[in-house]
Amino acid sequence: MKRLPSTGSEALWIRWLLVSVLLVPLTGEAQAPARQNPASHKTVWYFYRVKWGFQEEFQTLFTRNHLPVLREQARTGRIVSVKTFVPSYHGDGRADWTFAVEIVFKDEASLSGPSGEEEIQKRLYPDRAKFLKEEQRRFEILDAHWDVPLNELDLR
Repeated sequence: MKRLPSTGSEALWIRWLLVSVLLVPLTGEAQAPARQNPASHKTVWYFYRVKWGFQEEFQTLFTRNHLPVLREQARTGRIVSVKTFVPSYHGDGRADWTFAVEIVFKDEASLSGPSGEEEIQKRLYPDRAKFLKEEQRRFEILDAHWDVPLNELDLR
């Protein structure tokens, strides 16, 4: 059987699969069981490439300001699960990403519909100026950020 040459995106997908199997989420908490038929869930991977030397600061800001908002959305049922990942090594020199988040939404409507994020932020962070300043800083220390909504491909 003839093998096709490997592509960069294939290598990234294989790396992501290995990381998702081998690493434990940074949150350290067990994930809640799915509340809906998994066939209706919509998974999105959020990738971040943090500037060299700022990884710890980024993770601190993410954990303090964004993760609680995501957890609140999970509590209300919009999100089924949130997992965070970091690569085991620096990579092969391309440094595609240094931090990733997998969010499984209840369904397509939950992904594309209103998030209620601003109301949650206002409730969780009464010092709005401090919150906005820290969120601005979280994005200042990034080299890149991209979102990958996934479409499951059933190859039975």
